[in-house]
Parts: sequence; C-alpha cells; structure tokens
Amino acid sequence: MDVKVISIGTLSANPLWGERQAVRTGHATTTLVVQGDMKLLIDPGLPGTVIAARLAERANLSPVDITHVFLTSFHPDTRRGLSIFEDAEWLIHGDEREGVGIPLAAQLKRLSGEHDDGGVRETLMQDVALLQRCKPAPDELADGVTLFPMPGVTPGMCGVLVEEPRHTTLICGDAIPTLAHLEQGKVLSTALSVDQARKSFEEAVEIADLLIPGRDNLVVIPMKRAF
Repeated sequence: MDVKVISIGTLSANPLWGERQAVRTGHATTTLVVQGDMKLLIDPGLPGTVIAARLAERANLSPVDITHVFLTSFHPDTRRGLSIFEDAEWLIHGDEREGVGIPLAAQLKRLSGEHDDGGVRETLMQDVALLQRCKPAPDELADGVTLFPMPGVTPGMCGVLVEEPRHTTLICGDAIPTLAHLEQGKVLSTALSVDQARKSFEEAVEIADLLIPGRDNLVVIPMKRAF
C-alpha cells in the first residue's frame, strides 16, 4: 500500500485569512493511492499538463498508468485535469452524482431555447457529459481502501479511507480543507449544510490517525500526535 500527495491544493478564498472573495485560482489537493494493480488518483484539481508533470515528479508515473480516478466532490477545483485520464475509470460517490446531476439537468432545461446565455449552456453541457462518465463508486475500491461518506459541504461529498496495519489515513476533500480548519474545528461556511458538515468533520477526526485535507498536505490529527 502506498499513499502519496501528488499536489498540494489551495482555496480560492480562505476565510481564516480574512478573505471574502477569490484572490487566487483554487485547486484541490491531489493524492495517489497504489494498492496491488490499482493506481487510484483522487481529485486531479490542476490542469492536465501540470498534473501529468507532478505525477512524473512525485511517482514516476504518467496519466496512462492511472487505473482509477475518484472525485471527493464534483466541484470544478477537484476535476480540472480529469480529461487527461482517458484510460482510467472515473468514479464519484453515488449521492454526489445524484445530488449534483439533478440540479444540473434542471438548470440546463431552463436554458433550453435561449439564444444568448453567455456560454452558460455549453458549460453546463460539458459538466453533464463529465458527470455522466463518472460511475457511482463501490464502497470498497480495493483491499483496505474504502469510501468514507462526508456529506455537508456538498450533497454527497465522500472521502477515501486507507487502512494499514499501523495507521489509518483519510483523504477527506473539502470536508476538512486545511490544517488550520482542523486545528480550529471549523468547516467551510459555504457548506450546503453546515450542521451536517460539522458532523462529518467530527467523524473524520474520530476514525483517522492521518488526514489529507482537501487543500493541504498530509497531517497527523493533533490529538493523536503520540502515534
């Protein structure tokens, strides 16, 4: 089993830094999990050419080596480089697929017949096409690699739990965005359901020894540093 951060992400606006609007291009932390023949890439948030370069630098792999791609959510920041993994199986939690897909379809329907929508319809059609290719992920991706639903920030946000003999690592997406959010016990205020997001946060801290936040590097949960 090998778990490796390929690229460290960032929030477009970090409220813990006093930012209220985007000041940078946000992108998710990208993580690679290798178990047997499975090479699972989670949240390819940077442009494809950049992700390909990071894969080569950090793991000596190319996009064709990746067997599976998993999105913790369908936020644009998690999937910017998705299209370069044509040979991989694209996966997302079923609740996220449905929770995002229904509003997308409804919005696309409302725009039908409009001649000047500023390109919104084309963008929506591209999003729908990507989502349609993403299959609902099974609960177990490989031996010791399982889904860990973390709804709240989005309808079906879902982490990936990697269980090894000495420790458990949770790749948690924006359910816990950064180390600072972890230490301060805060979730994103933009969450679809803040209460549900807080519950997911608490469950993550309880179950894992190590976390890979959605926009930060791998960290040891503060109260488990003795590990």
